[in-house]
Amino acid sequence: MLRKFKANRLFNGSAFAPKDSVLITTAMGKILDIVPEVDAGDQIEILAGTLCPGFVNVHCHIELSHMLNMIPEHTGLVNFVQQVIQKRAALPELKQEAMRIAEAQLYNSGTVAIGDICNSADSIELKQKSKLYWKNFIEITGFVDSFAANRMAEMEAIKKSFTSKGLPAGIVPHAPYSVSKTLFGQINDATVGEIISIHNQETAAENELYETKTGAFIQFYNLLGIDVSNFSPTGKSSIKSWLPYFTKDQRIISVHNTCTSRNDLHNLSVSQKENITFCICPNANLYIENRLPEIPVFLAEKLNIVIGTDSLASNHTLNMYEEIKTIQKYFPGIAEENILRWATFGGASALGVADQFGNFEKGKQPAVVILQHGESKRIL
Repeated sequence: MLRKFKANRLFNGSAFAPKDSVLITTAMGKILDIVPEVDAGDQIEILAGTLCPGFVNVHCHIELSHMLNMIPEHTGLVNFVQQVIQKRAALPELKQEAMRIAEAQLYNSGTVAIGDICNSADSIELKQKSKLYWKNFIEITGFVDSFAANRMAEMEAIKKSFTSKGLPAGIVPHAPYSVSKTLFGQINDATVGEIISIHNQETAAENELYETKTGAFIQFYNLLGIDVSNFSPTGKSSIKSWLPYFTKDQRIISVHNTCTSRNDLHNLSVSQKENITFCICPNANLYIENRLPEIPVFLAEKLNIVIGTDSLASNHTLNMYEEIKTIQKYFPGIAEENILRWATFGGASALGVADQFGNFEKGKQPAVVILQHGESKRIL
């Protein structure tokens, strides 16, 4: 049995299709074709709104779902990180129930694939049963050089717990303010040719740390009893300081980029621009720092842009369409086609799953989503 869909508009993953286009799929959602309505035959399902492929959420923390509404808004990243450390512990059954609710929200609102940050094995049970695709980024922290080997061993064990269950997983650094020079080197050696994710320039204090070894992170380390006497500032911005650590043909997803400057972007080499994708998480950026990246600057530099939701510790929802609407609200000059592309095919490309998801290409099964009345809904 075939399904045939026609809406006010049809976004195919790259651009809006010609008016009166009809999407034809199998009953299970495999894409067969997009054809003019005059060639589509009968039994066409007419929908109000915009049809598009399923969303790809490039940055999420599903294991923090139990932290919904636990941290106040607009307190700044350093305070936010402190509160995550203090409040993230919870009963296992509470974590599992919160993750199940969050996964249902992701699915029903149209997400098909997620780049998920993992600090533990907590989400394995959920993901084994999930209808969604999960790319698991096993995140390492450790700002003291002498701890690097132990931290790598701990997180390699967690990675193995994912891969042994058939779940794709790779080691990634947390952020420039939480990974030592030695640990960066070990991650570089362990991720040859892989996709890695890193939180980047989410706050001005991160640049201040690398430029002058001053600011809020120094106070943060003192509070936690972390010895940073061996850390030497580079005199450069954060991204200019950490990006050179990766020399093994990694494909990098740089997440947040709230305080990434035009100078940072303009001075990227040609090869760096080819291998790096910038993930924007607007609602989380507003929640934590009440500030957004200068997205038009990324566009002007012709860089790869994708979208994520971050976690329910820093967001009220994991619905990707809410991120799209926020970008439209604050940057009305950005073409809707661009934003939808970032949320679909761009995200699939960043996670290395563009052969399965991201557009309405024949043979794929990317889900079918309808955008209507300010909401998104998976219909197939």
